[in-house]
Amino acid sequence: PILSVPAATPLRPLPDGSGEESYVLAVDLGTGGPKVAVIAATGRIVAHAFEPVGIQLGEDGSAEQLPQDWWDAVVVSARRALTQSGVSPEKVIGVGCTAQWSGTVAVGADGVAIGPSIIWMDSRGASAVRNTVRGALNVQGYGASKLTRWVRRTGGIPSLSGKDPVGHIHFLRQERPDVYAATAVFLEPVDYLGLRLTGLARASHDSITLHWVTDNRDINAVAYDDGLFDLAGLERSRLPELVPTGSIQGGLTATAAAELGLLAGTPVVSGTGDLHSAAVGSGAVDDLDGHLYIGTSSWISCHVPFKKTDALTNVASFPSGIPGRYLVADEHETAGACLTWLRDNLLFPDDALDPGGSAPADVIARLNDLAAGVPQGARGVLFTPWLNGERTPVDDHTIRGGFHNISLSSTRADMVRAVFEGVAFNSAWLLGAVEKYCKGPFESLAFIGGGANSDLWSQMHADVLGRTIRQMADPVQANVRGAGLLTLLALGRISLTDIPATVEVKATYTPDPDASARYAPVLEEFINLYKETKGIHKRLNGRKLAGHPA
Repeated sequence: PILSVPAATPLRPLPDGSGEESYVLAVDLGTGGPKVAVIAATGRIVAHAFEPVGIQLGEDGSAEQLPQDWWDAVVVSARRALTQSGVSPEKVIGVGCTAQWSGTVAVGADGVAIGPSIIWMDSRGASAVRNTVRGALNVQGYGASKLTRWVRRTGGIPSLSGKDPVGHIHFLRQERPDVYAATAVFLEPVDYLGLRLTGLARASHDSITLHWVTDNRDINAVAYDDGLFDLAGLERSRLPELVPTGSIQGGLTATAAAELGLLAGTPVVSGTGDLHSAAVGSGAVDDLDGHLYIGTSSWISCHVPFKKTDALTNVASFPSGIPGRYLVADEHETAGACLTWLRDNLLFPDDALDPGGSAPADVIARLNDLAAGVPQGARGVLFTPWLNGERTPVDDHTIRGGFHNISLSSTRADMVRAVFEGVAFNSAWLLGAVEKYCKGPFESLAFIGGGANSDLWSQMHADVLGRTIRQMADPVQANVRGAGLLTLLALGRISLTDIPATVEVKATYTPDPDASARYAPVLEEFINLYKETKGIHKRLNGRKLAGHPA
């Protein structure tokens, strides 16, 4: 199938105003739903709104969302934010998007999504990827020559977990051949939003990276590579046209404009993954200026002036959302998601013990307060947060989490504290890999994402990581703020050097030497728990996730 691409909507003339006279609409499509903000040309967030979106998870490793649900939630949030802002449509000079990265939307020739999107948590393509990447001589599951070519050209390799678009597309071809046959183009979630906004199927040099089919060695000339398509087993005809990072993708269509309450022809800037926008929204845009993000997932990242890959720890640098720059990429599968799991699956489930049970609106704050009342070390209880496998510093889709060292005297409060600490221990494990990659320690880390709302978690990370933590103001808005700043940058309304001053530091946390000393041996045992249990989890989960009975 060939996507019927309409003629691009002409860009409308833009006002010459600056400062508070011009605004952009920024969209951040997170796993839990989109945040949409109206952002002034000064970088100030004028108004924002959020609309939740559900997710369908399965024991077979499936993780899906409906693209139409995304769009409906974007429209609701955009209209609400625009109404709250009082900004007239003619003053909105651009639209920019960021979204959960490493997802796949199958789109038909009519431009309509076919079925649900497969998102970044989905591992059903694992066996297909393993068969694709093997060779005569294998290194860590990859054919040696294939591994060398992939890493040299792209900076990375298809994940053996099956949780990137290579795995998703192979899964669709094998298990849903009707969907595959009807697909004209496979798009990342952010590029699907771009299609809905402009009518054009495009991917940017940064958003396409996790398909592993672009040569990224020259950051200013990223391009598809036919040899990589052969290695990945993907079809060039089913991937979108590439546009440069930070370019104008097209004008807002009349249909999209009417739904959102904007003017047709408003410029839409090429989208980025959430990692890319978070780096900008943290204010840490200088090389080797690090940030820690804790949302549903988590990561530690920074911009770097080089392309490099550490295949042993799954840390690499890829094209960033800033033109001409690279960004360190890594990820923890579940961080803040551990608290929502605790809330929904353990403390307040709707089940026979509490029919219709629901958590109080301020439950996360209550969990935070409960954890704060427990001594450091959670009275010996240790939680491993690998609830959906792990990516960095180990790529292991069969590992699972758990509570450890529980005794008859362990309390609910101890277990809640252990969840907070387990996420921090995981961050420290990751920090070691990232600092080794960057060849030196970070002086401090900008802390963003929903987790950064917690003063407890901020101090805990400072103590466990042994690094100064800068808790950024409005940390939940970091991604949408980054999307807005990148849009203003692309439109020439701000410069890169303006960005750090747009993000305020709420508080600074320095490590407590006594606390750091208490945490150090527990961190060592946390890492040992992975080494000692990975074989057990592989035996328990490997066959089940491959589609066989457990």
